[in-house]
Amino acid sequence: VRGSIAIYASLPTIIQQVINNQSAGSLAAFCGLSVAAISMFGGVYSILPAYESDLFGTKYVGANHGKMLLFSSTAAIAGPSSFLYLKSLSEKAAITDLVSKIDPVAFKDKFGSDVSALDTLIEAKTVTVAKLMEIAPAGVMDPTPFLYDTSFYSIAAAIGIGAVAHAMIRPVNPKWYEKVE
Repeated sequence: VRGSIAIYASLPTIIQQVINNQSAGSLAAFCGLSVAAISMFGGVYSILPAYESDLFGTKYVGANHGKMLLFSSTAAIAGPSSFLYLKSLSEKAAITDLVSKIDPVAFKDKFGSDVSALDTLIEAKTVTVAKLMEIAPAGVMDPTPFLYDTSFYSIAAAIGIGAVAHAMIRPVNPKWYEKVE
């Protein structure tokens, strides 16, 4: 778990290094960490039934595993939705920041509307980061590689909370075991 926290927390920094240094080492680190993050999911599911039986006993491992899968599938839906929501917030903030650096006349010429209609233009996907970069002044950095920073930090925090919750799990006290009659 600690390894996955480090992976997700370090990805924004690695992306920053790839953009700034354009070195093969940073790109290799990004690719390697991405593959490691993706490959962890299968490993967890392969050992889950054995882990559950160690914690809760073997008698109800089927029922316990069913509950774990139920909550896991809920997380599989909520996780990506949250990830994309955070990315869209970052994208909107990046667009707002870019618009503040662009000449209002150039904006109106490109999009046919004033900056005051920005929210409507963003919702209609008329204004995007890529389109704004076409009219941005020279030297303005493209924020696209950094749109997922908040998402990665949030994932690292969620995994950290999960790690703390996991550390608090203790095996069932033997006094609560079922008596064999």
